[in-house]
Amino acid sequence: MSLSRAVSLSRDLIRCPSVTPADAGALDVVERELKAAGFETHRLIFTEPGTPDVDNLFAKIGAGAPHLVFAGHTDVVPAGDVARWSSAPFAGEIVDGRLVGRGASDMKGAIGAFMAAALSYVARHGAPKGTISFLITGDEEGPSINGTVKMLDWARARGEKFDHAIVGEPTNVSALGDTIKIGRRGSLNGKIRVIGKQGHVAYPHRADNPVPAIARIVSALSSYEFDRGTAHFDPTNLEVSSIDVGNPAVNVIPGEARAQFNVRFNDAWTLETLRARIAAVVEEAAGAARVELEFLPSNAVSFLTEPGAFTALVSDAVTAVTGRTPELSTSGGTSDARFITRDCPVVEFGLTNETIHAVDENARVADIEALAAVYERILEAYFSG
Repeated sequence: MSLSRAVSLSRDLIRCPSVTPADAGALDVVERELKAAGFETHRLIFTEPGTPDVDNLFAKIGAGAPHLVFAGHTDVVPAGDVARWSSAPFAGEIVDGRLVGRGASDMKGAIGAFMAAALSYVARHGAPKGTISFLITGDEEGPSINGTVKMLDWARARGEKFDHAIVGEPTNVSALGDTIKIGRRGSLNGKIRVIGKQGHVAYPHRADNPVPAIARIVSALSSYEFDRGTAHFDPTNLEVSSIDVGNPAVNVIPGEARAQFNVRFNDAWTLETLRARIAAVVEEAAGAARVELEFLPSNAVSFLTEPGAFTALVSDAVTAVTGRTPELSTSGGTSDARFITRDCPVVEFGLTNETIHAVDENARVADIEALAAVYERILEAYFSG
């Protein structure tokens, strides 16, 4: 079976079991192909105490503006129960017109399409009148500490200036071309501990039951209206994901009660203003109870790329190839685009997301080929002057 370049490259990447933080040769595949086409390449290993070292790749061809960067990640989540897969998760087999394997949709298929598009463009035009670059990390599915953030710092220090970026996250809901992400909500996790005093239920005056207080706090947070949404975002939403007393005895008043929550927030909030508002809600609901509120570290801020000429260029390319008019969306979780937005406008467009992180993750072969055509059309329009 003869495979297109985009599909062949995607399969080569899947065959590298690059579960975070292991690279397993995935970046070698990318570097080898780009270097052979004249790209300048840099392998960047970043470290941080308490976190694993991560291998990253920056590659570019051309010089100066305009500078379009393709960004993404070669790391993947674990395969899970391999016995449940219809084929080996890192074999990259093609079954019924679909490329099956961990990372097929998230997002090795997009990186294969990135590469095929750029290599085709350079083969036909040579170096662009401007710059094409690749910013590929091995730390997106992990703590996101030794990847894109540090790569951007490194690029900034050496004078690289990005004008626009495309991240190849699997944005489409059910069909290639239905969704472009122009922003993402932020994410904040928190833990609550109510400290009481353990005692016998028959002698409540000798104890201090923390359960009523944790119930009031959970109710207050769950019902609180943070906002009603903004121009491009749904309302901020807080979900309590756990309430734990850890008390197996029905005749014992527990000594403490705990809860944890996650907030997905829009561009009406920063991490600082959101933490302050949550703390105020908790304090009011707690009353006289002793409460400890802890916010887990987060770099998942919300961002928005305002619709304009660049989003229109990407949207037009998607429509030209797929025949669909994509929705400009800010739904879903976080991505490394939240870091890139500090340097330049960024959008996300990749494959469909029905099977990401699932058993038998896969991508339609036709979609990978069409995605490469979209990316190439973007390059043609972007560097047409």
